[in-house]
Amino acid sequence: MRVLQVMAGAAHGGAETCFVDTVLALNRAGVEQRVVIRQDAARAALLRAGGIEPTELPFGARWFDFRTRAGLSRLIAGFAPDLVMAWMKRAASFVKPGDYASLGWLGGFYDLKYYRHCGHLAGMSADMRRHIVKEGWPPERAHILRAYAPDGRGCRLDRKALGTREDAPLLLALGRLHEAKAFDVLIDAMVQIPQAQLWIAGEGALRASLEAQIDRLRLSNRVKLLGWRNDRLDLMATADACIFPSRYEPFGIVSIEAWAARVPLIATRSAGPGALIRDGEDGLLVPIDDVAALATAIRRLLGDGELKARVVANGRLRYEAEFTERAVVASYKALFERMLAERRKAA
Repeated sequence: MRVLQVMAGAAHGGAETCFVDTVLALNRAGVEQRVVIRQDAARAALLRAGGIEPTELPFGARWFDFRTRAGLSRLIAGFAPDLVMAWMKRAASFVKPGDYASLGWLGGFYDLKYYRHCGHLAGMSADMRRHIVKEGWPPERAHILRAYAPDGRGCRLDRKALGTREDAPLLLALGRLHEAKAFDVLIDAMVQIPQAQLWIAGEGALRASLEAQIDRLRLSNRVKLLGWRNDRLDLMATADACIFPSRYEPFGIVSIEAWAARVPLIATRSAGPGALIRDGEDGLLVPIDDVAALATAIRRLLGDGELKARVVANGRLRYEAEFTERAVVASYKALFERMLAERRKAA
C-alpha cells in the first residue's frame, strides 16, 4: 500500500510528536509513504534522520494558499497514494476527495467540519471516538488509533550542567507552554515542596509569564524551563517523577511515555489522563487546578517507596499490553488494510 501522510501542525506539541513517531514507526514496518509537513526545519530533520525525505509546504490560509494546494495535487498525481491520512484539522481542510481512501486524525475534540472530505476518522481514545459519533459521524467509520511511546532506557543527563542539584528529587513536566498545560499550577505547588526540583521541557507563548512567576516565587534555583527537547528518554531517565498537571488534555502521550520509561506518574483528572490512569495503581490523579492537592500527591509519592514501585510496575504492564510500537503499528496497518478492502469492494 502507498500512504500519503499530511501534517500541518505547530512547531511543538504532543500531536506533532505523535505524528513523527508514528510515521517513522510505519516506515520501519515497511509501509511505503510520502510525507508532507508544514515548513519546519527541525521536524524535517527528525524525519530525514529516520529515513524519510518530507515535502515542506506553507499550509497558510486555505482559500488563498495556492502553493500548498498545487503542491499537494502534484504529489498526489505523482505518488498515486492508495490512502491519504490527514493529521489534525488544518491538514484535513486541504485534503480533497480523490481516487484514494482518506483518513482524518483528531488530536482533540474538534469540530468535524474540517474533516468533511475524509472517509474515515480516528481519535486516540474511546472518548474521542464517542465525540466523533456524537457529532453525527457513522460509527462504522469512526476508529481508535492509539499513540505509542518509544521503548528503551535513556541516558541520565548531567543535572549540574542544567543548573540542578544531584542530591534532591527531580520532577519532570513535558509539553507546550500553554494555559491548557497548567504549568503555572505546578510552579505554585513547588513552593510547598521545598525538597524537590523541577524541569519543564517545552516551549510556547507563556514562557515569559512562567519565567516571571518563577522569579516572583523565588524558585529560580529549583525550577528550570529547558525549552523544547527531543531527548525525552534521557529526560525521563534523569527524573524521579513525571508530573502532568493539564487543565485540558484529550489523551496525554506523556502518560504512556512515563509508563514506558518506568517513571512514577502524577496527573490531573483532565479528560485523557482521567480516563487512562488508574488512580493509586499505575499513577496518581489529582483535581484540576488544585495546587494543594498536587503538592500533597507529589510529597506522598516521593516519600512512599512502596507506592512508587507499584505505580511504576503497573504502568509498565499497561505500556507493554497496549502502547508498544509493535501493537500500535499493527492497529494502523489493520485499519489501512480494512479501508482499502472496503474501497476495492465498492469499486
